[in-house]
Amino acid sequence: MKIAVTCGRPVLTRHAEAETCADPSSAMTLLADSDSTADGFTSYRSTFAKGAVGAPAHFHTRATELFFVISGSLQVLVGKEVTVLEAGDFLAVPPHTPHAFAAAPGCEADVLFVFTPGMGRFDYLRLLGRVMRGEADAKEIAASAERFDNHYVDSPVWRAALEVSA
Repeated sequence: MKIAVTCGRPVLTRHAEAETCADPSSAMTLLADSDSTADGFTSYRSTFAKGAVGAPAHFHTRATELFFVISGSLQVLVGKEVTVLEAGDFLAVPPHTPHAFAAAPGCEADVLFVFTPGMGRFDYLRLLGRVMRGEADAKEIAASAERFDNHYVDSPVWRAALEVSA
């Protein structure tokens, strides 16, 4: 067994013990949050059903967001360009770059996400699940923008891409 080591402290999350947050169109397996990693990264795995919209256009001011597509296809916005990532593709989105993602039209997607530096994002993911299930108000997401470094923006390019996909 190989265990990743961060500043001398290994981080191991067993699949059977990992917390899962789910909503009607996706499931997120929470792997490592910055609170438990010496290097301060955050990582989770998301599986998206066909037609699932992952995140509206947004940017981070501090974190680089890394995407690795394990299987399926993920449609992404990076800046003003929309592209499709296929299984095995990797994408790194630097801070201040608007981006968004959804399962590619007619496809499912299984994606590993990593944020570096991380910053306690698991509570944000839990909040998203509660909003999607109707257990919390969407206004709570807007109110948490600074806390979770998740800043939503309008993207006509992304809205058009989603309309074509529908």
